[in-house]
Amino acid sequence: MKTLYESTFVAVGPLASESLEDNFIITFGEGAPQDVAEYCFIHRNDINNAEKLAIGSLLTLGEQRYPVTAIGEVARQNLHELGHITIRFDGATEAEFPGMVHVVGIPPAMLKPGQKFCLLSE
Repeated sequence: MKTLYESTFVAVGPLASESLEDNFIITFGEGAPQDVAEYCFIHRNDINNAEKLAIGSLLTLGEQRYPVTAIGEVARQNLHELGHITIRFDGATEAEFPGMVHVVGIPPAMLKPGQKFCLLSE
């Protein structure tokens, strides 16, 4: 598998984990505005070819793997430029919002600093 995007979570906003209960997470790269960062899993990217993200890619959070089923029209650009996407764990085949990426699977119980966030393709 080829790595399209790789990053490491460096911080968790005080309200970010609440989104896991609703089957989604919001990511943002370092430097997120403070009022937004409260709701986000903040990460530092190491490899950034997000523009190549496609349906069928594999998203990994820590050790868990999730097939990508839908990608919003601005998700690739937002991820590439800002490290920002919303990941919804519902397997939808059409993106609910322009910056959303949908995947199949149950969200992780917790995400913490030091865990990896990757997008892989064949």
